[in-house]
Amino acid sequence: MNEQNLETEEVKDNMQEEAAGCETKEEACAQADTQDAAQEAVKEEETEQGDKKERKFRKDKKEKKDKKDLQIEELTDKVKRQMAEFDNFRKRTEKEKSQMFETGARNIIEKILPVVDNFERGLAAVPEEEKENPFIDGMEKIYKQMMTVLEEAGVSVIETEGKEFDPNLHNAVMHIDDENFGENIIAEEFQKGYMYRDSVVRHSMVKVAN
Repeated sequence: MNEQNLETEEVKDNMQEEAAGCETKEEACAQADTQDAAQEAVKEEETEQGDKKERKFRKDKKEKKDKKDLQIEELTDKVKRQMAEFDNFRKRTEKEKSQMFETGARNIIEKILPVVDNFERGLAAVPEEEKENPFIDGMEKIYKQMMTVLEEAGVSVIETEGKEFDPNLHNAVMHIDDENFGENIIAEEFQKGYMYRDSVVRHSMVKVAN
């Protein structure tokens, strides 16, 4: 009877130990699950934080790129404007230089024309028998050379006799009625007129018929 009681007590003790072991295992499992859940939550938090940082980094990078692109566009536009202004300045300067050159050339031509007139008057006054004189021949050659130089420089004589009167080219100082000429036709030239390129340097002095 005593042996049976001992066995029974021993079985009870074993059962209690097993029950206690199971409870311990369940607690351990619960703790493990809690730890895993906590670690998972930490990982998720870290991932979310990382995603936020990545999004912020990308946003900042995009903003910096947009700002940089805007600055590049502003600088490019500024350079284009400056280049356009410089090109306009260059064209304006070239035009002013050309106008100054033409003005200077016109002034020189106007001063030379009286010399040309004197040459022509002098040569026209030479008698026919003296035209073979070497001095007269030399003067005529100088006159022709001077007229060639003026022509090469862009100076041309305004046509008059037999042409229709043009107030832009001619200066009428006398008017006659003559059936031998048509209406408003130049009958005689008193003084030659000259043009420099496309502009009149001196108007022709003429007599106009009808």
